[in-house]
Amino acid sequence: MAATTLHPPASRALRAKRRRSALRTLGFLSPWLIGFAVFFAYPLVSTVYFSFMEYDGFAPPVWVGLKNWSYVFNDYALFWPALRNTLWLVAVMVSLRVLFGIGIGLLITKIKTGAGVYRTLFYLPYLAPPVAATMSFVFLLNPGTGPVNTVLESVGLPAPGWFTDPAWSKPSLTVLALWGIGDLMVIFMAALLDVPKEQYEAAELDGARAWQRFRYVTFPNISPIVLFAVITGVIATMQYYTEPLVAAKVASGVIGGSGQQFEPGYPDKTTLTVPQTIYNLGFQRFDTGAACVVALVLFALAMAFTAILMRRRSGFMSAED
Repeated sequence: MAATTLHPPASRALRAKRRRSALRTLGFLSPWLIGFAVFFAYPLVSTVYFSFMEYDGFAPPVWVGLKNWSYVFNDYALFWPALRNTLWLVAVMVSLRVLFGIGIGLLITKIKTGAGVYRTLFYLPYLAPPVAATMSFVFLLNPGTGPVNTVLESVGLPAPGWFTDPAWSKPSLTVLALWGIGDLMVIFMAALLDVPKEQYEAAELDGARAWQRFRYVTFPNISPIVLFAVITGVIATMQYYTEPLVAAKVASGVIGGSGQQFEPGYPDKTTLTVPQTIYNLGFQRFDTGAACVVALVLFALAMAFTAILMRRRSGFMSAED
């Protein structure tokens, strides 16, 4: 009987203890929860809301249903070229940056003398401001007066149009991205230097050649870093805005000043990206509803790419990871 009468107070004490623990945990989580609600959840919900509204940023929003979605997918001429360009950059630029970053990292780790100098030289371009770096690249690759084409012509090689040629504009942006490879180089160098030397020694004793050592020793150890580089690269490329916009403006002759006409995506919409269409709709045409539709498409694509890569992580990571 005594045990029966003591059970409810003990149960209440246990519930109170759990409640205090939950409140303590909530208190520690509150900075992140507030930041998540203010900077992610609220903007996302607002974007979904305004995608069904006719809103110019000044007059009260008016419900229009799927009108904005229909306009973006069927009538907005810049959306599909921008989406194709962005997907091309995701597939080509991200792949080449990861491969180039691994290659430069391997090269620097093998250098015995002056490794610090080479590491600095490769990292410095990453520190250059994007606008200044892009303008410099466009001037260097200018098909008429640029020194790159002058050197190519002097040795009898064909001189491309680079940023003025629709066939070369996206490859030129890729070259610019490879020039600023310092961020990935440093990350991969840290991963490569962390590979156990004992595994290399064992592979050499087994007669493994350089490619076999990379495939069976190096890559399995750095595979989590490769996955990280691919995912962050995809997300960053989906938001690619400054470099293609500046390159298109400089190549078309529109560097600055008021009253100048500028064709987005010059030349022939090949440098147009999805973030540029969001700016065009939201801040040039004041069509906030359509801009929110494009923003949601961009968000959905980034989430889809990330989910696919995470589900396929076994292709990047070894079983032990």
